[in-house]
Order: sequence, then structure tokens, then C-alpha cells
Amino acid sequence: MDERARRPWPWQGEWPVIGAVAVGGALGAAARYGAGLIWPTADAAFPWTTLGVNVVGCASMGVLMVLITEVWTAHRLLRPFLGTGILGGFTTFSTYAVDTERLAAAGRLPLALAYLAGTLFAALAAVALASSATRTLLDLRRRTA
Repeated sequence: MDERARRPWPWQGEWPVIGAVAVGGALGAAARYGAGLIWPTADAAFPWTTLGVNVVGCASMGVLMVLITEVWTAHRLLRPFLGTGILGGFTTFSTYAVDTERLAAAGRLPLALAYLAGTLFAALAAVALASSATRTLLDLRRRTA
């Protein structure tokens, strides 16, 4: 019998994780779409909604990762559901790329480049600051308890 015929599929036994990511991703993407409907971006305007969604999502990821790796013993599906699913579906780096191209195509190259670099910086800063703030608040809570 062929060796490949006997090996299990890589995702065998992972259906609960795949389901958690899929459901979370649908919820996160719906929330992102809703944000775009509530705060639409005009053509050639700065995409504040996409920037805000990405910064909020990255900050939320920083908080989540501290809580589930340093505070709680989380259920094995919590991280895939919340992190990869909801926050992965909510943050929108594909729209970030499209917004950058849209600004450049509209002749707003300096703004497109500022948005390109600024979003990356803001997203990374949001993760770092939210993680640090969460740890600080947890330490304060432990000291006063």
C-alpha cells in the first residue's frame, strides 16, 4: 500500500478548531463590514474606518494574548475562536492594501505612503501598548488584592 494512502489528512481531528475559526471569522468580518457601513470612506479620502478597525483589533489581540497566556487557563478553542476567528476576521489588512492602492490611483501618493507606513506602525504599537497596559493593570490588581 502506498505510504501516502495511509497517512491521515493534516486537518484530521481538527474540525472543532476549524469550526471555531470559521464561526469567529464570520462574526469578526460582519462586525468589520458593519463598521464600514456606519463610517463609510469617500473615494480618495483617508480610510479612517479601516485604520481604526485595524488598531482596535490589534489592541484587542494584545489584551487577549496576555489574558489567555498569562492569566487564564483557556479552553483550547478560545484562542482560535477569538484570536484567529473574530479578531482575524475583524482586522482587515486586505482592505488596508486596497485602500492604499486606491489612494495611490487617485494621485494621493504621499497620503497612500503615509497610510501604508502609519497603519503598520499603529497596529504594532497597539499590540505592544495594549499588552503592556494589560500586564500593568493586572499587576496593580494583584498588589491591591
